[in-house]
Amino acid sequence: MNDGNAKFDVGKWALIGACVLFVFIMLVVPLITVVAYALRQGFAVFRDAILDRYAIAALQLTLFTTVVCVAVNTFFGLFASWAITKFSFPGKGVLSTLIDIPFSISPVIAGLVLILVFGRIGWAYGFFESLGVKVVFATPGIVLATIFVTFPFICRELIPLMQSQGSEEEEAAALMGAGGLAIYRKITFPHIKWGLLYGLILCTARALGEFGAVSVVSGHLRGKTNTLPLHIEILFNEFKLTAAFAVSSVLVVLAVVILILKNIVLHRSKGEV
Repeated sequence: MNDGNAKFDVGKWALIGACVLFVFIMLVVPLITVVAYALRQGFAVFRDAILDRYAIAALQLTLFTTVVCVAVNTFFGLFASWAITKFSFPGKGVLSTLIDIPFSISPVIAGLVLILVFGRIGWAYGFFESLGVKVVFATPGIVLATIFVTFPFICRELIPLMQSQGSEEEEAAALMGAGGLAIYRKITFPHIKWGLLYGLILCTARALGEFGAVSVVSGHLRGKTNTLPLHIEILFNEFKLTAAFAVSSVLVVLAVVILILKNIVLHRSKGEV
């Protein structure tokens, strides 16, 4: 019996050690390298890189895109998850499948699709040009590309929660005369609030780091259509490695903050179960 326990302990610690080693090599070392390389020429060079007007413009565009993306996806996620889990209608399975499309195709393809729709060769170009709205190689295209690649995150957090919740409580409240908004606010939302917040965090993290689709539709116009990931790529291609790593460290800090928030939300949600 003791031999069996000893073998189990050895296997357990071997697996834990392998996981820790893998995480250290694949995640911790690269993050430390980014920060160390960013500061290798001193804090003054680091400060100048992150306060450069192009870096500031890229950060502002990234944050604006993220805020709009999260707002739109929250609206869509709440209504889509409510419709899929609480109602039966023709095409329900198709809608549920379509929501997962951004998970299964390359973001670059999403960018190319937007080019084909809203670019000069696209069928929607003339309409938006008549309105004086430029989509491709402008901020609207970046926002649309980011929304496309991130909109499943909130839905996929909420749908399982709503399905597990069932509809008995809502039906009982409806029989007692409660309106739809009151039912959602007092019964449905308390059950999904932590899942919603978790989905918001995941959506935010994905939007901040989106590169592929945005790269296709942005046009790489410095100070106008470059997000932080695109600005970092330009700095790297120009062999301004210290500046590239300095700006990268901003994304690293944002990622760490998001990770902390994610774990807080996960801990709080388990505490209420």
